[in-house]
Amino acid sequence: MRFGIRDELDLEKIADSGQCFRWKREEKVNPDDDSCRYLIVARDHVLSVCQHGQVLEADCSPEEFDAIWRVYFDLDENYAAIRSRIDPEEDPCLYSAAQLCRGIRILRQDPWEMLISFLIAQNRNIPAIKKSIGRLSEKAGHPMEGYGENIYSFPEPEELAALSEEELRSCRLGYRAPYIYEAAQKVASGKVKLSDIAQMPDKEALLSLKEFKGIGDKVASCILLFGFHRLNAFPVDVWVRRAQQYCYPDGFPFERFRPYCGVMQQYLFMYFRQRALLTADPPARR
Repeated sequence: MRFGIRDELDLEKIADSGQCFRWKREEKVNPDDDSCRYLIVARDHVLSVCQHGQVLEADCSPEEFDAIWRVYFDLDENYAAIRSRIDPEEDPCLYSAAQLCRGIRILRQDPWEMLISFLIAQNRNIPAIKKSIGRLSEKAGHPMEGYGENIYSFPEPEELAALSEEELRSCRLGYRAPYIYEAAQKVASGKVKLSDIAQMPDKEALLSLKEFKGIGDKVASCILLFGFHRLNAFPVDVWVRRAQQYCYPDGFPFERFRPYCGVMQQYLFMYFRQRALLTADPPARR
């Protein structure tokens, strides 16, 4: 089926934005086709999708698209309007970042999946993160049929809690294995309810997430932004820290961009990460 998109959306940029680890870029059938097709696994749903301009071509019914994927891609939020809040004269650095990264959206992903994914993501590159999540899903999830390859759902808390620390370590989780073991036990037992955290104000939710072993400010902020869709959460990693150093020596203007600081964070993250890949020269200060 083909679905029209009215707002800004770029699958390639979203795939490279560091917020999703279960997107697989598929091989092109037609080498003359410049569109990219992705196989997306979200908890226990699978979608094969490619983009042609403002049209998504997806292997699902309109009913499934509206019920699951419209929400997942956050298509009811107006990102063009969010981006228009940036004044090019007042903030040329962020304006340039947003222009380059136009099309990124903050996906509405599952809080449990994001909790475990960002525990795994600590101090690792994206290919390693994807491999560990894939091994974990294969070991504790269930197979998803119909896509010609071994695809597994992301494990439910009870499925993950049934694994020992040694079984978790076999997924090449390293020092993160006990963190994931403890998180699975807490959520599966009901000792911690993610639905309760979802109802908390941002600061209280951040503190609650930091009560999990192995979660500090950055990981908690990532889980808030990408799992609980708190668009004001602002994770600070090496690239965002570099953006703050070069563009905001007096501090990022959070008040100016509330409640969308997390969207601005994504623009800065991808912009500075891409610059680092292209050149060794530091970006100009504001």
